[in-house]
Amino acid sequence: MKIMITGAAGQVGRELRLALDQHELIALDRQALDLSQEQAIRQMVRKQAPQLIINAAAYTAVDLAESNVAAAFQLNAEAPGILAEEAFSLGIPLIHYSTDYVFDGSKQAPWSEEDIPHPLGVYGQSKLAGEVAIRRSGCAHLILRTSWVYALHGKNFLLTMQRLLSEREHVGVVDDQIGAPTWAGSIAQATSMLIERWQAGCTAWGTYHFSCGGSTSWFGFAQAIAAHLAAQGQLKAQLQPIASSAYPTPAKRPTNSRLDCSKLKTDWQVQLPEWQAALEQCWNSPR
Repeated sequence: MKIMITGAAGQVGRELRLALDQHELIALDRQALDLSQEQAIRQMVRKQAPQLIINAAAYTAVDLAESNVAAAFQLNAEAPGILAEEAFSLGIPLIHYSTDYVFDGSKQAPWSEEDIPHPLGVYGQSKLAGEVAIRRSGCAHLILRTSWVYALHGKNFLLTMQRLLSEREHVGVVDDQIGAPTWAGSIAQATSMLIERWQAGCTAWGTYHFSCGGSTSWFGFAQAIAAHLAAQGQLKAQLQPIASSAYPTPAKRPTNSRLDCSKLKTDWQVQLPEWQAALEQCWNSPR
């Protein structure tokens, strides 16, 4: 099948290219397609005429988004809406990745797809606007909300922690925000399974929660990374749990980012692995 992937050089985009290599891929990075240019997007889709579009591009700098509102909305809201309109014109589906940041984190239990979004900052607001634009287009779509994405490439918590824990004497990590670390490879592999289910006839389009199983805090995630480094003889730092208030950031983070992914399993028979298992798979994956 001919699949167009935007954001092909990003964390998820790179893993998608590996997981979907049996398909004909039109893998577009920011050099190949400027997603701030509406006509460029429309012309590319019409020229390539794919059978499926996967939008893995996003403005993910959560703190910078607070002062770069226009750029965040351009990439996270306007571009997905344009892709969705073009998908509708071609009569093809769009797969789009969203985020736990559409919620404010105030709920005690995991968030379900039925919960009303209430983002705390510009990043979450822009991602929610992208969801709305896709639904408004009328195209067949999967909006997949994920959380705490990491990989062995790009900029993410895993790579930052590996560096800090091997260089510093002490590292403080927030212990009062909980969620599910989700490997980009798990996202790509589960996306491949969704495509297979669709090809076999499943058309349960809509919005789904799409993170790895289980939950932990950022401190708990850091502990798992530290244990791995210790086994490699590379751990130098001592970890210290800290409160969010001790590490102020321009953008406020949700306290509870846990996502209930049971609907995905029920409707599509797809389930991402537990976060600890995915982390092991990440470390053992080809670099």
